[in-house]
Amino acid sequence: MTEATSATRTEPRLRDVAYHHEPYWGPGRGEWIKSLLLFFDGIALLVPDYMYERPLFTDPTLAQPLAEMGLLHRLSPETLVDQATAEALTDLLDRLISAGAFDDLDRDTAFAELSHSRLGGTADAGLTEIILEQLRDRGLARDSKDGVSIPLHPAVRAFVLVVLPQLLRTPAEAAGYALQPVSARARHLQALLDTLDMPTLPTVGHGIALDLEQVTLDLTPVALDEVLDFRRQHGAEHRAYIRDLRNFVRDLASLDHNAREQAFADRREALADAAEELRRLARKSWRRPLASFGLGIAGSAITLASGNPIGAALGAASAFLGLRRQADPGSAYTYLFRAQDRLARS
Repeated sequence: MTEATSATRTEPRLRDVAYHHEPYWGPGRGEWIKSLLLFFDGIALLVPDYMYERPLFTDPTLAQPLAEMGLLHRLSPETLVDQATAEALTDLLDRLISAGAFDDLDRDTAFAELSHSRLGGTADAGLTEIILEQLRDRGLARDSKDGVSIPLHPAVRAFVLVVLPQLLRTPAEAAGYALQPVSARARHLQALLDTLDMPTLPTVGHGIALDLEQVTLDLTPVALDEVLDFRRQHGAEHRAYIRDLRNFVRDLASLDHNAREQAFADRREALADAAEELRRLARKSWRRPLASFGLGIAGSAITLASGNPIGAALGAASAFLGLRRQADPGSAYTYLFRAQDRLARS
């Protein structure tokens, strides 16, 4: 056995984690988090060092036990947003600003803070300041009030939130994580599709959006230990379904219009059958009325071309990662999860 083969076989598998766009969730807003545990190896948050404990305090009944079980991963942007990520993000923002992508935004709206480290300020403060100055000149950013975060226009902030997990795949994999962006807000999916549809960010074909499919039952009222027991029994089926969704986006976005229509119908039917099997497993296990849990996805295959910063960032990988690479380097996507108001009927 060669040394390279031995290293590949003993290298630990990447943890396939659901990446939540915000650094924490508030009380009563994490009702969908338990259901995510069926599909992923855990939950990942990009938490600035100055608010490292906040996720535990904002929802102690769920976040704290998840952290104790090793299922809540608080990643530091001060470490993860490296020089390459900072350069890719500032390049993207510079292109969009120069192209006038934000010119028509209403400035008379409430701004929201984003940590300086998420914007790349820890990796390259000078580069980040150049972009912030452009945003301030256009009324899209304001001076920091606390020295660690920047008030941004909500549309600019949303852009940064949805593009960051796409750009962070390589440093995240070096840390042992395959980031899978998830959201309970449809606007995050739309922000990603709007980004991918910009002429300066060439994609292969058009963005693909799959409507919510009721894939399982909302587990809000179910005790965490019951959820984890069900996960041990049926996690493989749920993880297979989520991988099929990623393939759905990558494969269909690469086809021409005529081929895509037929392939979309065929794949959609197969996914619906798989979703019904997941619902059957949940109903058989709990035998009680629980609201249904919807799952959708939006994204596109992307052009790995010179001059395309998203493509370059997703296509780049450190040589030592080799066959470990688990995140799809040829597409950008976000999952949408939402609890429904009625039982799945089929």
